Amino acid sequence: MSSPRKKFDAELAELNDSLLRMGTIAEEMLGKALVALANQDVALADETIDMDDLVDELNLDIETTCLRLIATQQPAARDLRVIFAALKIAGDVERVGDYTVDIAKTAKKLAGRPLFKPLEDIPRLQAIVRQMLHETLDAFVSRDLSLVHKMIDDDDQVDHLYHSLHEELVGFMKKDPSTVEQAVHLLLIARYLERIADHVTNIGERVFYVETGELKELH
Repeated sequence: MSSPRKKFDAELAELNDSLLRMGTIAEEMLGKALVALANQDVALADETIDMDDLVDELNLDIETTCLRLIATQQPAARDLRVIFAALKIAGDVERVGDYTVDIAKTAKKLAGRPLFKPLEDIPRLQAIVRQMLHETLDAFVSRDLSLVHKMIDDDDQVDHLYHSLHEELVGFMKKDPSTVEQAVHLLLIARYLERIADHVTNIGERVFYVETGELKELH
């Protein structure tokens, strides 16, 4: 018969696996949403939206598991930090899914006619945000704070790109009113990506908390 500690460790490992699955789905959604935008692919946008149900289900499962472990295992300080962090991280990944759904819905609104400018900054923004999500979830599993520090640098890039794109699109709208509708939608997508980066930064804060016991704002 396995010891209670071995059983508890196995449950924590399962919790990590569930978080990684949830994060992987959110990453995939983010990639598909941007492909749907670039290719004006309404079917792919709908597929992205439907995938959010999986993220929501995993979030509920993780929440249930975390609360059960706290109630039944009386975890010690570090284990309690891991469980608390997992609960909060799942909530942040769920919000990533929600914002990605918003991106996919906006992509559907932009489908059907050519964009007034090439898609350049938004795909670049998405690539950085997606990498941040991947590396920060890896940091939670590996407890590698160097990945968290890299994420902080990446978030600075996101902020710079977002503000640069915001300024450019506002300039287009001022010069040519016919661009307003599309520019507003593109601004929304950029804002959603910037908000996703904020939630990823929250995940980094949870990893920092697990390792140091210190709750610290990283942005």
